[in-house]
Amino acid sequence: MRPFMEFVLAREDYQQPKPHPEPYLTGLARFGARPAETLVVEDSARGLTSAVAAGIDCAVVHNDFTKTHDVSRATYRIKTLAEVTDIVLGRR
Repeated sequence: MRPFMEFVLAREDYQQPKPHPEPYLTGLARFGARPAETLVVEDSARGLTSAVAAGIDCAVVHNDFTKTHDVSRATYRIKTLAEVTDIVLGRR
């Protein structure tokens, strides 16, 4: 996947870890993007909390780990990453 990424954001790149919004805000700044044009795909309530606090729409992947989490604040709940295409293309 690395060849498809413009950068990798590591824990050393920000001070406050998730659920604080700083990881996503740092990513937005580095990428030069606004929250309104961004979609986060997460697999934890902690990541969802971070994305929501940063003002970014979030799709949470439903799996055995997330089924016990409160993901009610997610913009989308998806079963597979293939569904992200439909979200991005506005077909959902």
